Amino acid sequence: MPELIAPTARLHTAWIEAHDEWGPGLHEDGFGLAPSDEVDSPSGFAAWVTRLAEEEEEDRGKPVGAGRTARVYRWIVERDRVLGGIALRNELSDYVMQFGHIGYGVRPSARRRGLGTWALGRMLDEARALGLDRVLLVCAADNRASVRTMEQQGGVFESVRDTEHGPVRRYWIKL
Repeated sequence: MPELIAPTARLHTAWIEAHDEWGPGLHEDGFGLAPSDEVDSPSGFAAWVTRLAEEEEEDRGKPVGAGRTARVYRWIVERDRVLGGIALRNELSDYVMQFGHIGYGVRPSARRRGLGTWALGRMLDEARALGLDRVLLVCAADNRASVRTMEQQGGVFESVRDTEHGPVRRYWIKL
């Protein structure tokens, strides 16, 4: 049975296995990984996990809005195997308008099991708890799996827009 957990340095090897499966140069949505993060060494990985926890802790308990962006990072894990990641941003900023409130990714070998839909449902509960009344989700225009995931969670298609990363489909989910 999968679970959503906060990022942990304990799963360094399992996370690296998932990261390697994506392949070099491919973006893994939902992990909060920045180009400057060094995750191969145990110390670099621990520093990254600490940064994610600090970002989330900074926002805990603060009121929504007023220029604040809540960041919630979770990993999709089953029997200590990292299957994917999901992240939530609460503020409707320029960044969120381009990339969405929630970003998620499931490693290739764990796809087609409904994990993205399941994880998105759990993160929508987090969004409600933060006081959001709707969230924007964005995916590559040709990503049929993400389209199905968003629609299964109540996503309503808004438009296709051109971005620096190519055309994207935009969906809103009313909470």
